[in-house]
Amino acid sequence: MTATEMPSSVTDVPSDPDGVPGAAEAAAELHDPVLAWFDQHARDLPWRRPEAGAWGVMVSEFMLQQTPVNRVLPVYEQWLARWPRPADLAAEAPGEAVRAWGRLGYPRRALRLHGAAVAITERHGGDVPSEHNQLLALPGIGEYTAAAVASFAYGQRHPVLDTNVRRVFARAVTGVQYPPNATTAAERRLARALLPDDEPRAARWAAASMELGALVCTARNEDCGRCPVAGLCAWRLAGKPAHDGPPRRGQTYAGTDRQVRGKLLAVLREAVRPVPRAVLDRVWDEPVQRARALDGLVSDGLVEPLENDRFRLPLT
Repeated sequence: MTATEMPSSVTDVPSDPDGVPGAAEAAAELHDPVLAWFDQHARDLPWRRPEAGAWGVMVSEFMLQQTPVNRVLPVYEQWLARWPRPADLAAEAPGEAVRAWGRLGYPRRALRLHGAAVAITERHGGDVPSEHNQLLALPGIGEYTAAAVASFAYGQRHPVLDTNVRRVFARAVTGVQYPPNATTAAERRLARALLPDDEPRAARWAAASMELGALVCTARNEDCGRCPVAGLCAWRLAGKPAHDGPPRRGQTYAGTDRQVRGKLLAVLREAVRPVPRAVLDRVWDEPVQRARALDGLVSDGLVEPLENDRFRLPLT
């Protein structure tokens, strides 16, 4: 449906849905301009194309968690070329998923995606299930990913609350600069209340509000001049009051255990044979932190210890 075909307002939203005062009015005002903006400015991303299918959507959602699109794109293309269906990935050792994950970060996501592929193959004949509760029952899939796959792959009506959407709703509706550090029940109620009743329109709204947060209403440089709902934004109309909540979490990396883990995994990804500990010892000078990082990788199932103090990516 194009922007010109969309109704001018949402007339069937209750006056106070889910106990969120003013949500009906906000929904009626926000839907049309945001959806029309999305029709004009949505990025042409491979997981948004029809040929991506539900598996392509699922892979993208795992990869995009805490990782920007430009880093995901090449890995996503390689992943789908190698494993075009869940069964293709399920047939490989989990360590191959970790190897192919490359430098995307948070490599436990690779193991979780492999586990989901195995479950899809065993429980659903190799097809990503369409039911939200079946998606939620897959290993490694939480509320966000289940809602995102159901919405983006199957056009269903679910609130999809990632960081970008939460920030858009916080500013446009709640009138604060940033959402809480962790998703709250109030945010979930608001997201449900803002959903259009029509399923395809609701799925489009989920994607559109996410794209608005990614491209315009960003964390550091909101571009109100390009925002389709700047005239309605409660935060802007209040004079953009500064954030007065708990300090926002940073994304420090240098010198952390995460960096050490990444260096250790980089060696193992490149290796075709088990790697002696002495080789891993070369990647980081501080022995206590290095040992802690390696122990953490083993505990997380990302590295498999072998006899004679050797290590490899997991085979089982």
